[in-house]
Amino acid sequence: MNDTTQPPELEVVNPFDLNVIGSVPLTSWETVDGYLETAHNLFRKRSNWLPTYKRIEVLNKAAKIMQERAEELAYQIASEGGKPLRDARVEVTRAIDGVGLCTKELSHMSGREIPMDLTAAGAGRIAFCSREPIGPVVAVSAFNHPLNLIVHQVAPAVAVGCPVLIKPAGDTPLSCKTFVDILYEAGLPEEWCRFVACDNATAQQMITDSRVAFFSFIGSGQVGWMLRSKLAPGTRCALEHGGAAPVIIDSSANLTTMLPSLIKGGFYHSGQVCVSVQRIFAPEDFANELAQYLGESTKKLIVGDAINEETDCGPLIRPNEVDRVAEWIDEAKQSGAQVLSGGNKLGNTTYEPTVLLNPAPDAKVSTQEIFGPAICVYSYVSIEEAIARANSLPFAFQASVFTKNLDVAMKTVRELDATAVMVNDHTAFRVDWMPFAGRRESGYNTGGIGYTMHDMTQDKMAVIKL
Repeated sequence: MNDTTQPPELEVVNPFDLNVIGSVPLTSWETVDGYLETAHNLFRKRSNWLPTYKRIEVLNKAAKIMQERAEELAYQIASEGGKPLRDARVEVTRAIDGVGLCTKELSHMSGREIPMDLTAAGAGRIAFCSREPIGPVVAVSAFNHPLNLIVHQVAPAVAVGCPVLIKPAGDTPLSCKTFVDILYEAGLPEEWCRFVACDNATAQQMITDSRVAFFSFIGSGQVGWMLRSKLAPGTRCALEHGGAAPVIIDSSANLTTMLPSLIKGGFYHSGQVCVSVQRIFAPEDFANELAQYLGESTKKLIVGDAINEETDCGPLIRPNEVDRVAEWIDEAKQSGAQVLSGGNKLGNTTYEPTVLLNPAPDAKVSTQEIFGPAICVYSYVSIEEAIARANSLPFAFQASVFTKNLDVAMKTVRELDATAVMVNDHTAFRVDWMPFAGRRESGYNTGGIGYTMHDMTQDKMAVIKL
């Protein structure tokens, strides 16, 4: 008698009203084990590899399908992830462009000739190197960009010819599954990309399996570094964690032009971004005025259901995140921080966009990633002090400076401990072809479409004795 038992499912809720909006099947270890074995065998037998032109055809068709369904994809992002619809539309555009960028980058995936006769030992030989796929990829993603992050982890693997297993965030699996299904519709054989929604134990067993050649992780540093320590010998990896992004305001900066940028960088997706504006350092005689202006601007932001066109700030991803943010801000208030706007829960799933002035240096909002709708403004006496305080945490990702002074701009670019320093722009700026990475506890290796494709390939050299 056949077993008709259905696999357990993971329910997905709208994070604003907590109503169920869909579900995906949970994958057992037995199934994952079969996926890994198939991926391993695909890679080991070179005749199985998909030719480059075929991979380009699949990705181009996938981008076209995504373009045709752009509004549907945006609504799905807003519904499951709580990102306001206007921002979800931007994410879809980026995701489509990212898929296209993969095909363009393939034309740059070339080797080079290696000179051999630089010494007598190498004379009489010619040599060249090429790049080939590294092997099976396992990717684990985050909730805050449920389509674009998946594209950044999956499309490069498909482009360079690596079989890939993708585990989405448990809160936002629908966009991931949709993208995988689009790849199938575009002609990618299913064995080359597998959607894996599973429990943590199964995920860890999958990640640490010896058949995995490359592990891509986007999420908390605590989890990422733990998983890296457990990888099988030979598994390469890339980790993207968070930070507490600093902004330095110089006395020459233009208040009018910087305000919209700081508001966008701090409250985009309710601050649930790994490079969201968090710590703003302003001159002592200017910090209070800046905080007041930020507070007044923040009060105009509309908080609500992300699927509503007028919403500026949607819900936090889970109610316990609202509670955590509330606890951190209450701690800051009790330790002397001045509240210029917000500072209160609006309900179980939303928190007021908040501006704090001079929280204590040891408060959680000053020392850890808030990952919520809050900006902290601190006063400083000298630019050297501001830079030292900006660099004082074990996290280092993106930073920014607002100034009209070229010397100040170059000093902060040189001395801020960051992988990217934005001049007269917020810390959350990104385009998908630029290097994107955390230093120290904020990550390992470099993201960005082209950089990920490079990491998912490896050099092979041929040396020919004439």
